[in-house]
Amino acid sequence: MIVVENHGGMDLAATLDCGQAFRWKAGPQGWQGIVENYEVTVWTEGQRLFIQGAEEADRPFWTNYFALDVDYPALLARFRAGNQRLAACVDSQPGIRLLRQPFFETLCTFIISQNNNIPRIKAIVERLCQGLGQPLPGGGYAFPTPEAMACLAPEDLAFLRAGWRAEYLIDAAQKVASGQVCEAQLRSMPMDKAKAALMTIKGVGPKVADCVLLFSLSFWKAFPMDVWMKKAMAQLFPRGIPVCCRSHAGIAQQYIFDYARRNLTETSRQKTKHERKMQRKETTVD
Repeated sequence: MIVVENHGGMDLAATLDCGQAFRWKAGPQGWQGIVENYEVTVWTEGQRLFIQGAEEADRPFWTNYFALDVDYPALLARFRAGNQRLAACVDSQPGIRLLRQPFFETLCTFIISQNNNIPRIKAIVERLCQGLGQPLPGGGYAFPTPEAMACLAPEDLAFLRAGWRAEYLIDAAQKVASGQVCEAQLRSMPMDKAKAALMTIKGVGPKVADCVLLFSLSFWKAFPMDVWMKKAMAQLFPRGIPVCCRSHAGIAQQYIFDYARRNLTETSRQKTKHERKMQRKETTVD
């Protein structure tokens, strides 16, 4: 077991269940997950992070995965000092951390995430791993390799019940397996060129590409935009992302996204109730 003495204020629930990773679940002892070929349970006690199922030799892998090298307290202090609204987003859930996830897994899971909800994404990912991943000693399955998927046809993935996404997954596997889309090359490119390279994969648009850049390749400026983020930016930051966080806009995005998902949802509900009430009044008058 690995013990990290100072995790920098990370909240595991906020980090592992915020929509950036799909192979973690809460258990009686902590959060259980599979990353690469590791089956682990993680939990925190105070500022200590425990990673059960990992050995000391694996410490660099987990330091990288949990981005423990990033000075989040200093980064968040800069966000808070730079913009009042951004400070509110950060303070709403300060324990969120961005992970550095395996490249091919991140690419596939965010292809699956398109027009989908988190429970269904997790179910499809689990079927994919059980169907094509290597069995692990603890009873779980590793994420499939690109090579294991590249030789398949979309109909071979019918068991996933992923619909049109199957074609995109196969194309992603083929391009990664052949080296046409290469993780090492992406990491060495400027962000705009890396994004363009990812978008040569069938079905990968700007949002999925930005998610891969941010949640796997550590391009901290990548800024995925979906319906919630468009709504959040329009309401909270109509002039654009604050200057204080532009070098780490993607990290700031996660706090804004979480704040919007919980707070702007309630605003929308209240607006809907008000509109229904007004409609009832109009009907009565008529």
